[in-house]
Amino acid sequence: MKSFKQVFFFLAILISLCELSSAQTKPEFDLVLSGGRVIDPETKLDAIRNVGIRDHKIVAISATPLKGRETIDVSGLVVAPGFIDLHVHGITNKEQEYQLHDGVTTALELEWGMGAIAKWYQSMQSKSLINYGASVCWPFERSQAIKAYQISKNSRANGFHLLSATADSVNEFLKPSFYQSLNTEQIQQTLKNIQSSLAEGAIGIGVPVGYLPGAKEEEVYRVYELAGKMKAPIFTHVRDVGFVFVQQAISDAMLTGAPLHIVHINSMSLSNISLGIEMVQTARKKGFDISTELYPYTASSTNLASAVFDEGWQKKMDISYGDLQWVATGERLTKETFNAYRKTGGMVIIHVMKPEWIKAGIASKGTMIASDGMPYALLAHPRTAGTFSRVLGKYSREEKLIDLSTAIEKMTLLPAKRLETIAPVMRKKGRIQVGADADITIFNPATVIDKADFEKGLAFSDGIEYVIVNGTFILRNGKTINHIFPGQPIYGKFKN
Repeated sequence: MKSFKQVFFFLAILISLCELSSAQTKPEFDLVLSGGRVIDPETKLDAIRNVGIRDHKIVAISATPLKGRETIDVSGLVVAPGFIDLHVHGITNKEQEYQLHDGVTTALELEWGMGAIAKWYQSMQSKSLINYGASVCWPFERSQAIKAYQISKNSRANGFHLLSATADSVNEFLKPSFYQSLNTEQIQQTLKNIQSSLAEGAIGIGVPVGYLPGAKEEEVYRVYELAGKMKAPIFTHVRDVGFVFVQQAISDAMLTGAPLHIVHINSMSLSNISLGIEMVQTARKKGFDISTELYPYTASSTNLASAVFDEGWQKKMDISYGDLQWVATGERLTKETFNAYRKTGGMVIIHVMKPEWIKAGIASKGTMIASDGMPYALLAHPRTAGTFSRVLGKYSREEKLIDLSTAIEKMTLLPAKRLETIAPVMRKKGRIQVGADADITIFNPATVIDKADFEKGLAFSDGIEYVIVNGTFILRNGKTINHIFPGQPIYGKFKN
């Protein structure tokens, strides 16, 4: 008969083996993405890998199998960083759903920004499908430096978005201030207002000077000067159509040291897009922090009541009434309908560009992709729903204008790096790397394509199979997962 010590010894060994077996079979990860083609534009990884996610982060990228509580077979699909849109005006869940079907995990309003920025961030908390953020709205801050247009803080509700259809009354009230020039005292107050909004978490400064005819050169220069001192990037719609105005913005940035991002270089430079991009690239080579973007469509879009359509618009853009498409109905305008609709205001699509201009922009090195997506309307500009899938499907796969890795870089890594100095959290986005946030877009490279168009209106893109935001599925098997809101705020570094 075995002694008590022998029995105890064998029991101890048995327990140890059971514990070891349990440890070996216990899932190491919350989620494993198995067998996908992982593309990381920063490390240049482009290989079949397994990705392990835990606690909202990427914690493993392995050529060998991984075990998770849930494993998704993504073989045949591309596993890419979630797409980052620097320029979007549609900021509700209605527009965000179209964007997540286009692979977007972070959508930012940086051209116009938001008034009452702190209240806006608060209003979005735990209610957003994807990550969100906004810049200082310079048009709003300057209006608040003019006594006649001041709005009490208590009445600023959830923030003012000057392009939003829900802010029409505010737009009408503030619009005359866009035609008013500021005196020295008002300029100084505007600068103080900008600094206050930066302290509330705004991501840089939105300077859509093209919509503000009353803003004189000195006022704009002083805003650039402040941006240079604070190293807060300016996101600008330049003063008017033409490469000379791109040159003007670059000049202000070079003189003041302001980080500068020029929005939609295609609709700002038109036929001179290559020259406009060359200016940006030359400035970068000389060490200046200047960048640009474009959207992959031959039409722009804005409000018919805006300063863009003040006297002389036809000559500047070399178009006429029939090149304008009324978003509410899809009709092309005439002189009579132009005059009628301009009085009430509303969105139009402006058919102003040629395909070769867009191709030149997409092919150019370092030029980012951003949608300029508009507030929801059934017949809204298709860029609201299809920008990123269009680049992947039409311009990369079909036309072979750029390779797949370059396309992904333009919509992930480059936007993330553009924002890193003002929003440090972006160092963990735009990448598929260990330690990065689990913002991931998984798509079929053989089928991804935009489906929205100018005639039938908005539609979800094809080929975007899964979207993960902060480690949580929000799109699975091409379908939205309802009633979850994994989007998190992206704040600027000056937030108190």
